[in-house]
Amino acid sequence: MTNQPPQKNSAIISTLDDLAKLANYSLMDTLNCDPESTANGVDHEPRQVFSGHYVPVKPTPIKDPEYVAHSKHFFTELGFADSMAESSDFLRMFSGDISQAPKPMRNVGWATGYALSIYGTEYTQQCPFRTGNGYGDGRAVSVLEAVINNQRWEMQLKGGGRTPYCRGADGRAVLRSSIREFLAQEHMHALGVPTSRSLSLYVSKTEKVQRPWYSEGSRSENPDMMISEATAISTRVAPSFLRVGQLELFARRTRKNEHPKAQEELEQIVLHLIDREYADVIDKQLSTPEKTILLAREFRDRLTSLIASWIRVGFCQGNFNGDNCAAGGFTLDYGPFGFCDVFNPYYQPWTGGGEHFSFMNQPNAAQRNFDMFCSTLRPLLASHQELLLALDEIQHDFPKVMLAQMEKMWANKLGLSAFHPSLFSELETLMMHTPVDYTIFFRELSSIPDDIAPLKKSFYRHSRYDSDAERIDERWSEWLVKWKVLINNSRDKNATSPRSNEEISRRMKLVNPKYILREWFVAPAYQQATTGNYSLIRELQDVMTQPYAEQSKEIEEKYYRLKPPEFFAVGGLSHLSCSS
Repeated sequence: MTNQPPQKNSAIISTLDDLAKLANYSLMDTLNCDPESTANGVDHEPRQVFSGHYVPVKPTPIKDPEYVAHSKHFFTELGFADSMAESSDFLRMFSGDISQAPKPMRNVGWATGYALSIYGTEYTQQCPFRTGNGYGDGRAVSVLEAVINNQRWEMQLKGGGRTPYCRGADGRAVLRSSIREFLAQEHMHALGVPTSRSLSLYVSKTEKVQRPWYSEGSRSENPDMMISEATAISTRVAPSFLRVGQLELFARRTRKNEHPKAQEELEQIVLHLIDREYADVIDKQLSTPEKTILLAREFRDRLTSLIASWIRVGFCQGNFNGDNCAAGGFTLDYGPFGFCDVFNPYYQPWTGGGEHFSFMNQPNAAQRNFDMFCSTLRPLLASHQELLLALDEIQHDFPKVMLAQMEKMWANKLGLSAFHPSLFSELETLMMHTPVDYTIFFRELSSIPDDIAPLKKSFYRHSRYDSDAERIDERWSEWLVKWKVLINNSRDKNATSPRSNEEISRRMKLVNPKYILREWFVAPAYQQATTGNYSLIRELQDVMTQPYAEQSKEIEEKYYRLKPPEFFAVGGLSHLSCSS
């Protein structure tokens, strides 16, 4: 669950020419290109895309790009020399200009369409044509697939300019949102949560765009002003960027018989997903229907494990639509995400998200996405009644598998060998009533304190609780006694004697992080970055890629503390719109 030291690649990739030799474009070479697309990728106006798996798109470079940051950890894992990040050809390519990419790299990228489902309901009205045929990667352009150390990676420019799916927007991302995603991806990886990764981040020194945002100290739910922000391009990396929404698009076309090759294209994208994300667990020799059933089971297991990991570390995705759900079972699309400060089951960082995408409702949102995923597979099993019944069973068991993952996660957070429902129920009530800081509480509990004094470091004591503070302390003390009895009786199934407190504490600290990327840490970093000062970004990189470590006293005082009262209910710190 915890972050492992990066494994260094034995072969150092020190130039873009070195990287070019590893290029391998599986998606473009094996799937169907939109027949109405242009070969040169000059295709930047909103339009309907009726068929094909991708559209060739030439990204639009940002003007006068400047280096902001790169992920040193990920560079090391890939075997990239750090010096590459600031080299002129690497900077040129990953700030959007791929016209001079060395061969066999290609000077055209690609964007993909997908369908939109929100909490299990399909929508087609969200594109300009009200058909769903204009919905997809509006500003994300993939520019490279490469096989590095036997692992395939796809590299995608976020903010890489307009595509046919831009729906009239400018195709740009701004520095603020790019910094958030850049830091969050590497932080989540360090937390041991499956995620897309961050490669590099560049900003334009001269190109700006208008975005709605919050005035300083605003308590407005939605942005209350327009601001001019620098454009930026971050490169995010994953084994693939295939989404549940992509499969939904091809299933919808099959269901509605929208073109003669609809079912064939659905089968192609499903088999491509298996090759990209599940080749290690699904035998290539099996028939397509057999592979399809194994895919459903494997995705269910990955998705339920992922959601339990999100809740373990206090992460709320905010907008968990089908198109924001990676079909590979990892975290994708850091838009209106947030990490809990105060524990609240209904915590929702996005003002447009509602309770259906709130913190503790994420298992239910995941189930809706899984239901949609299963519905996309049914056309491939239409003539196999026994396999359709098997798919029904896999889908039906999602809540049971999700519950088992959640109970295992809570037991681990509490240092118990098995989940204890009544103890947890009482804890959840106390955490809400007090209320507590989610991260600090579990980290302090991980030290197995003698009394509640250390736990009180996590208490947010507002005036409305002061009158019954003494009674709350009593209830906490009673709960702590019950928990310690269970801890002392806790045995591993294969253990011959109770685990020591030291061993239980050590294990708890491996699943309960000390440092979390709170929004009020990130805001000063992107505010400073507007003046060209990137030092706080790099400090956050260092701290947040060691989230379980006991760091220096100075770092602890700065980053291991309660959210200041003045930041509560402030736009951009406690909540945000989806604008970026």
